[in-house]
Parts: sequence; C-alpha cells; structure tokens
Amino acid sequence: MNLTDRINILVKLGEALQHPDEKLTQLIKESYRYNNWFTKKNYEQAIQKIATQMLTRTALEAWIANYQLPDRRIPETIGLVMAGNIPLVGFHDVVCTFVAGHRAQIKLSEKDKLVLPYLLGRMAATDSRVTEYFELTERLAGFDRVIATGSDNTARYFNAYFGKYPHIIRKNRNAVAILTGKEKTEELYELGKDIFTYFGLGCRNVSKLFVPMDYPFKPLLEQLHEYREIIEHPKFKNNFDYNFTLLILNKIKYHSNGCLLIWENELLQSRIASLHFEYYKNEADLRQKLEKDHDQIQCVVSSQPVFEYQHISFGKAQAPGLADYADGVDTLAFLA
Repeated sequence: MNLTDRINILVKLGEALQHPDEKLTQLIKESYRYNNWFTKKNYEQAIQKIATQMLTRTALEAWIANYQLPDRRIPETIGLVMAGNIPLVGFHDVVCTFVAGHRAQIKLSEKDKLVLPYLLGRMAATDSRVTEYFELTERLAGFDRVIATGSDNTARYFNAYFGKYPHIIRKNRNAVAILTGKEKTEELYELGKDIFTYFGLGCRNVSKLFVPMDYPFKPLLEQLHEYREIIEHPKFKNNFDYNFTLLILNKIKYHSNGCLLIWENELLQSRIASLHFEYYKNEADLRQKLEKDHDQIQCVVSSQPVFEYQHISFGKAQAPGLADYADGVDTLAFLA
C-alpha cells in the first residue's frame, strides 16, 4: 500500500465519521458505561474534531507536504500505549504511524477501549490491506519504536521499560491562559471551552490563568457561568463539592460561580472543577513564571502570541490540527 492509498483511506474514514452509523452510536453509549467521564456529547465532539480537523484531504495533504515520506518502505512495528483521559486521545498517534507506513501494535486504555477498534474496522472495510497495519494487544512485544502516553508517575515506568528503544514518552501537561483584563466578553466566553471541554481532563485544557495585578474576576465568572450545566454531571459535581469543602476547611480565599472554583496557586495543574491563577506584574515577570513551568505547558491560550510558546486563540485549545503535537514533539518526524 502506498502513501496515496493510505491518505485515501483516512479521508474516507473522515467522511464516514461525519455521519455516524448505529454501531458507532451504540459503542459511544457503551463507552459511557465503562467511563462516566465519556459522555455522549464529549465523545461525539471528539469524533467530529477528528473528522473535520484531521481527516480531510486538504488537512492531510498540507500536513505531509512538510515531510519526506517514501511512497513505499519496509515497515517497522511501533508500540503505542494509549492514554484514556479524553475520548480517542491516542488517535493522532495511530494516524501518524499509518501515514508513515509503519505497523502499529496498540495497547488500548481500559478507559477507552471500544471505539478505536471500530474505527480501524471501518478503515479495513475500505481496504482489507489495512489489517496488516494494526494489531491490538494486551502487552507490547517485538516492537522497534514506542510511543507511550501517561502521567508523570507512569512515565517513570515507561522510561524504565522502553528506555532502550527509540521512543516518545509523554507526561502530564496542561494549557495555560494569559489574560490582560482587556478581553472582550465573547473571548471570555470562548475561554470556557478551553476550561470545561472534556471536563478539563485533557492536556490541552486550561488549568491555570496568569492575570495582571488587580484583575477583575467578575466578568470572567459571569461568562464561565454560561457553562453551568456541567455541574449537573454527578462526578463533576462530586469533585466540585470536595474541592469546595477543602477550601472552606483550609480557609483559602477563592472565587466561584457555582460551577467552577478559582483560587491563587502557583501549581500549574489544577483539580477537576477548579482553576488556579497567578498574578504577574509585567512582561518580564510573566516570562519568568512561564519559564518555570515550561516543561509542563502544552500550549498558551491568549488573544495575542506570547513569547515563543505555541499560541492558541480563545476557544481553540481542544481543536488541535495534525501539526499540533503533544509535548511539542514532532511524532511524524520521529516515525519518518
């Protein structure tokens, strides 16, 4: 199978995903029973983003134009250890491996194990040769390279086990937002998408704000209150109540609008239903604070580019394209 064949298969998958069939709808419902964070709305959103941001011919051809990809090659076996924090979070690695012409040996996350096999099946229905490119396994073995995604804790195990192989090992990361106090109302509303999408569980979700001294929180809280239906989700509500109790018991000053807790904290990663913030005095102070957390920042959400960081407009953090690589590591270059 040559590169053109593989691109055509991905394009056809993208077209199919824009019109989900009954089987896919049922698998999404079953996924929610396995993992209550994977709501129907969130799963459908993830699938639509994949279909429209990654699997169009225009997007795929523009992406691969930046690489030297041989039309045919002797494939390697690439071990893929999937994360399960948000729906289909590892699908980009699958696309990279397939486009590069390699064979993927995939260890699915127990939290997200139903829909990806279906997508691979849809690809194989288009061209039976696809089955040669993918293997689902409980334990990786006989691989040439590996891409593993997990937490800071699991990364230590990944390094110990996979360190002798060419590898990409990803850790915890989050997005941050830079506010000036001059944002438009609609920008603050859009920021809510970056905070609340997938319940804030993704590495591209904003977990911390950097705000100027004397920042007025009221306009932000009002716009984020537009997402208040999220508090109706039982697991999210439980986390909100737990965090609220801790803040009260520890007498920590906070801001809240009934669906989100915001308090001053230097840590980049915040708990579910909460958001940290930190003041900055000037541009030099902001740069210093960002550099301190550089290895934990996935991207920066703001109205304007901020230093050398990958800049994302408000509301776009969870709509990555093919060239938006996790941890800033070019996966296709690694495989090509």
